Amino acid sequence: MWTERFLDYTWTPEHPMQPARLKFTMALARSLGLLEGVELLEPATAERPDLLRVHTPDYLDAVEHAVQPIGSPVAPPFGLGSTDNPVFPHMHEAASAIVGGTLAAAREIAHGRTRRAVSIGGGMHHARADSAAGFCIYNDAAVAISWLLDHGFDRIAYIDVDVHHGDGVQRTFYGDPRVLTISVHQHPATLWPNTGWPEETGIGAAEGTSVNLALLPGSRDAQWLRGFHAVVPGVVAAFGPQIVVSQCGVDTHREDPLADLELTVDGQRAAFLAMRELADRYAEGRWLAVGGGGYGLIRVVPRAWTHLLALALDRTIAPSTPIPQSWIDGIRIAAPQVDLPRTMGDGGDVAYRPWDGPGGAGEIGDAQLDRARRAVDMAVLATRRATFGLLGLDPEDPRD
Repeated sequence: MWTERFLDYTWTPEHPMQPARLKFTMALARSLGLLEGVELLEPATAERPDLLRVHTPDYLDAVEHAVQPIGSPVAPPFGLGSTDNPVFPHMHEAASAIVGGTLAAAREIAHGRTRRAVSIGGGMHHARADSAAGFCIYNDAAVAISWLLDHGFDRIAYIDVDVHHGDGVQRTFYGDPRVLTISVHQHPATLWPNTGWPEETGIGAAEGTSVNLALLPGSRDAQWLRGFHAVVPGVVAAFGPQIVVSQCGVDTHREDPLADLELTVDGQRAAFLAMRELADRYAEGRWLAVGGGGYGLIRVVPRAWTHLLALALDRTIAPSTPIPQSWIDGIRIAAPQVDLPRTMGDGGDVAYRPWDGPGGAGEIGDAQLDRARRAVDMAVLATRRATFGLLGLDPEDPRD
């Protein structure tokens, strides 16, 4: 899904979320020949009835008529006009275009025209029913999931690998047993929005369908992947989804200025591949992927999301692939001061030791690495003990 209207989602010149990251991603994908022969579908803008699936009428009216307030109120109405969410011209139209992209992706899959669809403009997972939050105006993922629930799907797995907890989507479906929300994120004690604790498991009939794995700052590829594979495949298998929706934020990268995990592009690519494989294994290949956070606008986001596009298209790009000189030359014009990467990876090591139960694996020889492994294992156990029993799984058994 692609439209130049995604680039209208522009805050202020100083804001960390800049639409240039999308433009640079598409330029890199094209320079690698990745999009040759690929249908780029220009989505329609989401209409008011679409947005009302998730958002309140008063909030939609506020976004449509928003004016930047004088001064910086601590709690501006509807979250609009804050430092995170400053008002910008045609904000409603730009945010509606983002939702339109994710909705179009959902419709293409639901109508059987494709098994996989990607909208890198999407992933605005913090937006709430009645307020903007965390750079997110309208919650495109929640709107698309709501639409899917009304069009033949009653078991949807949402997997969020952004460094920040996927709070808006979890909140929307916290009492809906038809939607499994999984979020792997930096520990809420150390990062906004300070939610996503293991004990957040859903309510009522949906208890057990909210799964949160909170990892400590400094977690690297091996620890992140160990945690992901110790939790996510088991709950997805138990839930048995008809479609997997992935929020693929890349602010988990070690260079990201807003958070503290230490993944490489190689590790992020491994996460995308793992989610694709889960869709292939449990959802007949139906995979809807959207973007999300990511504030390494030049060195990180374009490479990571080009890998995402490649994996969705079955046009795998090796991390060792050289970056085309044409892309490098174009970026030098736009940002001559940036030290540009030369390959599609960071040389990261994505090998990880699978989780093998409480106290398993023993020492690994390096005291620092062993402490890191123990930290991720504590997080894994907290999540498994909070959630696995509710899904009929054994929290202590690594085979589940």
